[in-house]
Amino acid sequence: MSDVHTSPGDTTGSAPPNPNAIVAVLAFAGIVVSLMQTLVIPIVPKLPEYLNASAADTAWAVTATLLAAAVATPIAGRLGDMYGKRRMLLLGLGTLAIGSATVALSDSLTPVIIGRVLQGLSAGVIPLGISIMRDELPAEKLGTSTALMSASLGIGAALGLPIAAFVADNFDWHSLFWASAALGAAALVLVLMLVPESKVRTGGRFDLLGGIGLAAGLVCLLLGISKGGDWGWGSGTTLGLFAASVVILVAWGFFELRTTQPLVDLRVTAKPQVLFTNLAGLAFGFSLFAVQLIIPQILQLPEQTGYGLGKDLLTVGLVLAPQGIVVMIAAPLSAVISKAKGPRVALMIGAVVTAAGYALNIVMMSEIWELVLVSCVIGAGIGLAYGALPMLIMGAVPTSETAAANAFNTLMRSIGTSFASAASGVILAQMTTDFAGHALPSENSFKVIMAIGCSAALVALLLASFLPRHRAGATAHEAPAELAADPAAQKA
Repeated sequence: MSDVHTSPGDTTGSAPPNPNAIVAVLAFAGIVVSLMQTLVIPIVPKLPEYLNASAADTAWAVTATLLAAAVATPIAGRLGDMYGKRRMLLLGLGTLAIGSATVALSDSLTPVIIGRVLQGLSAGVIPLGISIMRDELPAEKLGTSTALMSASLGIGAALGLPIAAFVADNFDWHSLFWASAALGAAALVLVLMLVPESKVRTGGRFDLLGGIGLAAGLVCLLLGISKGGDWGWGSGTTLGLFAASVVILVAWGFFELRTTQPLVDLRVTAKPQVLFTNLAGLAFGFSLFAVQLIIPQILQLPEQTGYGLGKDLLTVGLVLAPQGIVVMIAAPLSAVISKAKGPRVALMIGAVVTAAGYALNIVMMSEIWELVLVSCVIGAGIGLAYGALPMLIMGAVPTSETAAANAFNTLMRSIGTSFASAASGVILAQMTTDFAGHALPSENSFKVIMAIGCSAALVALLLASFLPRHRAGATAHEAPAELAADPAAQKA
């Protein structure tokens, strides 16, 4: 990889940048992007009616965003390191605004899917924002700021549901996407006005073949995971996609190890601190989604089942909304713990708290206040963990690879979320109870998913225990010692 160099890049004016403004704008952009996860949930059951299409076809409005986000995140991170993080962040926010407007103007399936793909391409905004913070903020603000930026993924997902439910219940469904377009445009303008372009660049040539290979492998993997329940887990299509993903990703890995300017530096990714952080991110991605899947179903199932609470979607959103606030509070606390004891400790505490939340959920699921409490406990754990993840990544990679490394960690969280969706879908479909002639998920099916969510958090705890211990005085601004001492180590 090319040595780090500076570039005059873009400027936002002669006045020095305001760190507080940078943090506020980037966190706002991250929350806007993460809202895309829950924006369509209130209208998914009605999309066949709205778009005059089958339920199987309208499901692509969700799947398309997932696939686009998975492909775009690592590529946006690498391009940000090479050509400018702010530039790629603006591009992501632009595709979000355009994609949202495309859906808002649509009444048929094809343009809706196109718009949702464009929305998914904005997923790289969060790792790019973290990387800009590393380049621009003073050391004393970096921990708290990156923790908040990383946790914006959970904040937006939790706050998006009540907002979207309220809008969908009281206004035309297109207004959801007009609001999304307005928020995306506002974030873009604020970034243009207040966020400077980082002068840290890697230079070099973009690994196009590596990008195509990673995209193909991820699409095969995630398409198999997301559609396997519909197509059948033992069907030729599903098994063929999984086999293709293995072959493509293995071949991609060999290619990346041999190219001089790889899309993902696998040697850096294999470093223990990066490897175990990414694996922990995958486990936490699973835990974050599991609670957001379980609680809405428990709340909406009929009271006559004996375990459902018979509430509407707006109530679901209001129950989950406090989780977003707790995540927002826990992220700065994670930074305080990281500064005092190291991000490894913050990650381990987050894992313990998350596991405790799921354990509580197994025995506390019969009252609304119990579900609020459980979601807040899990939210606290997720906030602590998500706040620590970028600090661990930045403490192990050179400045020139900040965006790419954080993007890969974000990708691992997304893959964990996809696995949670698939595993939960299988369990809910297999463990059912008969209610008025309809098969509904049984109470035990929810408890099994809670137990798996608890186990995923404990796996993250185990993985975190393998991370190197905190070095006194170490900061995320510093390149790892072995990279700083050996310029050749910065090359692929």
